[in-house]
Amino acid sequence: MAGRRFMAGRASGLALPALGLVTLMTVAGAGQASDADCDALFTLSVRDAEGAALVELPMPDGAGWCLAWNHSVEGFEVLDCYRNLGGAMVLERSHLPDFAAGLDHVPGRGRQVSDGQGGYWIEDIDEPVPGNRYRLRVGAKRVDHRLVSRGEPTLETLIKARADCPDGDSLAVPAASKPISLSDLAAGRLVSVGLERRD
Repeated sequence: MAGRRFMAGRASGLALPALGLVTLMTVAGAGQASDADCDALFTLSVRDAEGAALVELPMPDGAGWCLAWNHSVEGFEVLDCYRNLGGAMVLERSHLPDFAAGLDHVPGRGRQVSDGQGGYWIEDIDEPVPGNRYRLRVGAKRVDHRLVSRGEPTLETLIKARADCPDGDSLAVPAASKPISLSDLAAGRLVSVGLERRD
């Protein structure tokens, strides 16, 4: 689209301040898949430019995730946190450890709150992502775009629960447990990150 650019560590789309992945709903029976896990209507997917799935994870309604990466100049971790709200992919909050180049709060877009360690959270962004998907130019390993756990269940638990489903091999569930490094899978490539309904 006209006017959209790719920036290191940034999603293209509605001027999202940073990107984001994983707070998930509690998986019943530690390590065992429940019917809800196996029948989740939505998946969090990362697809390459040709549409092939690099990562697919069940993402039940109400579950959330964050995308983390290292700032390309300063090296600190940046987080964007999303949630599946009734099938809508919603950017809820971002964590920015510093006012580094390109990382600042846009007045009127969420609330800036100190993290108590010199950085800040932008809370209550609550913006639906257009089309439930954004594009990302995946950074090199030093940037390390990655999906990380945020709360329970952990990525390990989610991956294990999916593997225990009868059709456990039908999704592109990564073998790595934590974090899921997109830079290991697609450094320097254009991918899309989105919430998809399973049919």
